[in-house]
Amino acid sequence: MEGRKIILASWVTIAIFAAFVIPDAAGLHAFDGVAVGISLTLFLVSLPIWLYAWIVAIARTTRGDDVSVIALFFLVGSAPKDVRRQLLGALAVSILIAAGTAYANPFSVLVPMLPLGFAGLWGARHGVYPSRPAPANTTGGRR
Repeated sequence: MEGRKIILASWVTIAIFAAFVIPDAAGLHAFDGVAVGISLTLFLVSLPIWLYAWIVAIARTTRGDDVSVIALFFLVGSAPKDVRRQLLGALAVSILIAAGTAYANPFSVLVPMLPLGFAGLWGARHGVYPSRPAPANTTGGRR
């Protein structure tokens, strides 16, 4: 499977997130600072991943691939079913954890940006896109 490390990184980061924010939300207040720190760190890690995915996608577009945002980040039509299931599954799990722990750690709602960024990274590096259609030859009204 292409991009196995990206998929693994997505799940590992969600496991780290869960290991600290769930006990904090359950009342183990010794995890308060760590849970906030983990949430903010994972969000900050997502920013360069998003930027890199976006730059790679732009480069692919300039080379003739028709990369759309939905195909890039949600892997619609650009990834095999098992890859899409894994990456969007990690996103869904992170959203559930964030929703369930937001009352104890409001910063946890930022974390789903990371698995979505990993999906975009996979889509930018390994996604399969159709060729962009050639532009219509227009003369601007002149003959």
